[in-house]
Amino acid sequence: MKALIVALLTAVPLAASAQGYQPITDRATFLSLVEGRSLDQRLFGVALRVTGDGRIAGDAMGGTVSGSWSWEDGFFCREMMWGDRDFPLNCQRVDLNGDLLRFTADRGQGDDATLRIR
Repeated sequence: MKALIVALLTAVPLAASAQGYQPITDRATFLSLVEGRSLDQRLFGVALRVTGDGRIAGDAMGGTVSGSWSWEDGFFCREMMWGDRDFPLNCQRVDLNGDLLRFTADRGQGDDATLRIR
């Protein structure tokens, strides 16, 4: 399972209960959580940085991740590359539970992935 795609990405489903999650609906709140930190999913070797200037960078399953993001109408919208694989623009709902961020693809209607804020 090529799961870089694990979070911000195409969103591979990971076990995460709906209980306790609160929506993040604005860019400032999102950045206050992630800027200067790593978003990790250790099982799949995912470690990503999301920067205030709209960049995504990191590693997943031994491959390099790069991309860009913006905040649009309450959603985290990103496009990325993982190695030579392209992930087109997808706007995702973001929810917080403690130090867990859940990204749900297709404006909250698709698969979800959960990353830990470190």
